[in-house]
Amino acid sequence: MKSSEPEPVPQGGFLLEASDVVAGYVPDVNILNGCNISLQRGELVGIIGPNGAGKSTLLKALFGLIPVRSGTIRFRGEDIAGLPAHRLVSLGIGYVPQVANVFPRLTVEENLEMGLFLRPGEFSERFDAVAQLFPLLRERRRQRTGQLSGGERQMVAMGRALMMDPAVLLLDEPSAGLSPLFQDEVFIRCRQIYGTGVSIVMVEQNARRCLQICHRGYVLDEGKNAYTGTGQQLLEDPKVIELYLGTLARVR
Repeated sequence: MKSSEPEPVPQGGFLLEASDVVAGYVPDVNILNGCNISLQRGELVGIIGPNGAGKSTLLKALFGLIPVRSGTIRFRGEDIAGLPAHRLVSLGIGYVPQVANVFPRLTVEENLEMGLFLRPGEFSERFDAVAQLFPLLRERRRQRTGQLSGGERQMVAMGRALMMDPAVLLLDEPSAGLSPLFQDEVFIRCRQIYGTGVSIVMVEQNARRCLQICHRGYVLDEGKNAYTGTGQQLLEDPKVIELYLGTLARVR
C-alpha cells in the first residue's frame, strides 16, 4: 500500500526548532552531537536512521526528558530547553513513547483522563474530538487497556496525548511491534491527525512508509544530521537508498 504524497505546507515561521543540540543520558557521553530539525505549523516531519543514531534520544531531548548540554530548542520562538515535561504539555507539546505508553490496569477512559489531568473539566469535549479520530476508543472506553492488542493500545496512547489538544505531537516509533494491518492503521491516523492542524515529529523504523507520508524527513547517523529533504526526495536519493533504506525504498 503506497500513501499519496502529502499536501504542501504553507510557508511560515517554525513552530518547533532545534539547533546544534548536544545531549546524552550520562555525563561526558553524548548521543546527540549537534542535531538540527525544524517543524512548521501543519507539517509532518519524519526522522529515520540506523539503530543507535539518536532518533529516540532527540525526541526525549525535545520533550525535556534528558538534559540538553548545548544548543537551543525553541517552541513558538521561546527557549524551552530544560523545561520539565509537564510544563511542555501545558504549552502544547504531546509525546507518545515507544514502550510503556499506556496504563494497562486502567480502562481506556481512565487512560484518556490521565491525558487531560491539567484540564479535567474539558474531558467530555476532548473525548468526543479524539474519538472522531479513534472510534475504537469510544467502543472500548470501559475496557481495561491491558486487555487490548498492541495496535489498540497504540491508539489509546496516541489518543491520550491528543487529549490536551497539542500543537505538536512527538511520536516515537508508533508502528514498532505491530502487525502489518495495524501499521497501516497507524500511518493513516498520523495523516488524519496532522490534517486536523496538529504538527507531528515522528521517529519511525519503517523508513519507507514514514517518508511516503511526511512532508520533510531527516536522516540521523551517529547523533548528527546525515541527510534532509522532502520525503519524496529522500525516497529517491541513491545514497539514502544505499546506506539507510536498501531495497525497501524500491518497493512501489
